[in-house]
Amino acid sequence: MTPTPTPTPPAATKPPAPPPDLEIKDAPVIFDPIWEELEQDYGRENLRFPKELILLGGAPGAGKGTNTPYILKARGLTCEPIVMSSLLDTPEMKRIKEAGGLIGDREVLSVLLRRLLKPEYRDGVILDGFPRTKVQVECLKMLYEKMIQLWREFYGTPLGIHFRQPVVHIVVLFVDEKESVARQLKRGRESKAHNDEVRASGRGTLWEERATDFDEALAARRYRVFKDQTWDALLSLKDIFHYHLINAQGTFQEVEHNIAGELAYQSSLELDPRTYDQLRMLPLASEIIVHARQELVKRLDGYALSHPELFARLIGFIEKKILPIVQRHAISGHSHVNSEDPLLDEPHALAMLIDIFSERGFHAVVDIIRVDVPDTFDLQTGKISCRQKKVHRIMIKFRGSELRRG
Repeated sequence: MTPTPTPTPPAATKPPAPPPDLEIKDAPVIFDPIWEELEQDYGRENLRFPKELILLGGAPGAGKGTNTPYILKARGLTCEPIVMSSLLDTPEMKRIKEAGGLIGDREVLSVLLRRLLKPEYRDGVILDGFPRTKVQVECLKMLYEKMIQLWREFYGTPLGIHFRQPVVHIVVLFVDEKESVARQLKRGRESKAHNDEVRASGRGTLWEERATDFDEALAARRYRVFKDQTWDALLSLKDIFHYHLINAQGTFQEVEHNIAGELAYQSSLELDPRTYDQLRMLPLASEIIVHARQELVKRLDGYALSHPELFARLIGFIEKKILPIVQRHAISGHSHVNSEDPLLDEPHALAMLIDIFSERGFHAVVDIIRVDVPDTFDLQTGKISCRQKKVHRIMIKFRGSELRRG
């Protein structure tokens, strides 16, 4: 019986962080107490983290906000991303700042882990802006180890569906310094023009204006900070998690194409190993179609050489009985033909028919329908005897004609 998840408790009141020079930088010292608090507050069986974590990083101006909706779509996620800059502006974080405290790695991790436990993130979520420091990187590794432990602990139990094998993707959108600075300054110009119009008209919402978007030197410095800190932090995870470095230099469509290629579904990476082991004996569609044309030609040549009479009769049957009906559906590109012709009962006949249509550019599907037809009636017993009628239902699809409009 699945226990009712413990209601989310209010965030624990924590003492203000120590001054910057005394801030703890030891990952286990930071992570272990936070994990113990989670187990006490929620219960171990309710520490249900997302199946998929997508850690999104990028150079200033690389288009993280612009491309986040497409990344969500590519991974089939419907929840809003967790943006760390917004998460650290919550009432809990404001209280720490008002008390004179520093929002350090401990506070960042504590509020993040509690947010990740929300039900809407169970299938997966994008984390925008985490990790940014080496300590946060080490804490992420420790979180992943805990998630793996939970998966193994509950595997095969009634709660197992809530503790699936976690998958972590590191997605980095990259542009060079020149492009980054140009995009930051362009964003500044657009923000200023928009806000001037809002202030003049009194309508609309003001956009954020960053100082770095109006000063070339500050924009260049912001890029270098990314390269020296965040870039190194993300790069250190390359050998542990699935790492995707995406070229974001090009047009919007080009970047989308790059994202789609990098984040395409891969069953071997995302399915539970035991699930994948059961499925891997079945071929992928891509494996079936890679040599489909060559195999089709080989089969047709084989029919003509090994079964020339049947092959010729079947071509004649298609020409006289099926194509006239198909031609009447030239606009729709979709036709159905029912046939009781005994020719189709011949061995290899249906395979030949499908291959012939495929070679000619059609898509053919054959379904066999068996219908009981009353044959005799016994007046004394009232018993009805039936014979079985076999009907071949042939569905032909092709690209139909486009009607001229106007």
